[in-house]
Amino acid sequence: MSILKKLASQTAVYGLSSVLGRMLNYLLVPLYTSVFLPAEYGIVTELYAYVAFLNILFIYGLETAYFRFSSQGKGYNYFNLAFTSILISSFVFSGVIWLLSDSIAQILEYPNKAHFIRWLAAILAIDAIVAIPFARLRQIGKAYRFAVFKLSNIGINIFLNVFFIVLCPLILTDHPESFIRHIYNPDLGVGYVFLSNLIANGLYLLFFYKDWLKVKLTFNAAEWKRMMKYAWPVLIIGFSGVTNEMLSRAILKYRLPEGFYEGYTNLEILGIFGACYKLSVFMTLAVQAFRYAFEPFFFAQAKKKNSPQVFSRVMTMFVLFTSFSWLVLCVFMPYYAPIFLRQESYLMALDAVPWLLGGGLFLGVFYNLSLWYKLTDKTLYGAYISLIGAFATFILNWSLIPVMGYMGSAIATFGSYLIMVFISYWWGMRHYAVPYQLGRTLSYVLFAGAGILINGQFEQSVSKSVLIVLIFLTLPIIFERESLFRKRS
Repeated sequence: MSILKKLASQTAVYGLSSVLGRMLNYLLVPLYTSVFLPAEYGIVTELYAYVAFLNILFIYGLETAYFRFSSQGKGYNYFNLAFTSILISSFVFSGVIWLLSDSIAQILEYPNKAHFIRWLAAILAIDAIVAIPFARLRQIGKAYRFAVFKLSNIGINIFLNVFFIVLCPLILTDHPESFIRHIYNPDLGVGYVFLSNLIANGLYLLFFYKDWLKVKLTFNAAEWKRMMKYAWPVLIIGFSGVTNEMLSRAILKYRLPEGFYEGYTNLEILGIFGACYKLSVFMTLAVQAFRYAFEPFFFAQAKKKNSPQVFSRVMTMFVLFTSFSWLVLCVFMPYYAPIFLRQESYLMALDAVPWLLGGGLFLGVFYNLSLWYKLTDKTLYGAYISLIGAFATFILNWSLIPVMGYMGSAIATFGSYLIMVFISYWWGMRHYAVPYQLGRTLSYVLFAGAGILINGQFEQSVSKSVLIVLIFLTLPIIFERESLFRKRS
């Protein structure tokens, strides 16, 4: 159990940095939905959807490859190699985007906003350059330093957003001749969201200054090819994963028939759906925190005799926690959603959120299952699974959006992750059998889903929601009673 406690403690630290950080960052959503109209927020939603795709391209699987190869005993050599590769490619990729920024802005129907594209190009480059240093912190167990850096970045980003979007207009209203007029341009509007992100990310370069002093830029063609052989399927997996998460926000504006929602433009609906999608971040954070700790954990545990049993127990506990979270977030949504989404128009897409949260749960299960192809160096299978999921996402979004609007996108997210879970489990049991407790895990998911459905059939009340949650909690008492009530020696 000490192994699981170590994983739990590392997950807690990564979770604190991710959950607390993203929760702090999430405080910007009420700000954005108070200040920006849905059409303006739609610009942020769409551009960051494309950034998510490009983030995968900029890192191209080398983060996971670094974990795999550094575990073989030459961690810092592979660190130098991976860092050198990403540094060079980042300058190339961002340079191309910078040069084509005017054309890209025209294609996306955002004329006169090419500077947004250039800022995002710089953000992408910095994110990629610090990816391997952050991976090294995880690899050597420096979870607290990882957390401090992440939280500092988020805190700076929040401060800059509040400064530019709230404080500067207030100061200029009372003091028109203030020095603020030299650093603030009211016409920039949502551009300050991107500019704040750029400045905050730029400070990452200062955070890692000690690491830069130790880096030795080097390139070994043979070792790089070995890493890329492992990494390129991970790249495909990453692209496919982002497709599952972001495709709806990338194509909704274009695939939704004009006038589908009376009184709203497609860009406004994109902004509304994007804001409601933010409510699913709570599940995403739990999965992300777990993933940060689990990936180096299972590589370290793989050679131990009881590792399959440990992995099975981790899966059971993970599904219990995420199923409980899914239920709680859904049944209490009417109470906390208006706190984050300040204008009533943003609340119209709340019915899509339970599907998005459920999709996040299955994504976490897929991350659990992914250990089989990473430990057996069969990452190509992971690429196949992810491509199937991405294809399902595309087909479902393409066919359902014109018929069901944003609900089609939410259902597509749920369905594609579920398909990936089934396929990964089926193939995984053939190549790296883990004795998962299917009865328990399925019970947790099904009971949570049933509770959400039942809750939606009756008039909303706090007492009813609390009762549903308490009924769900009887499951772990029944199934986990031996471990819960085991006497400590």
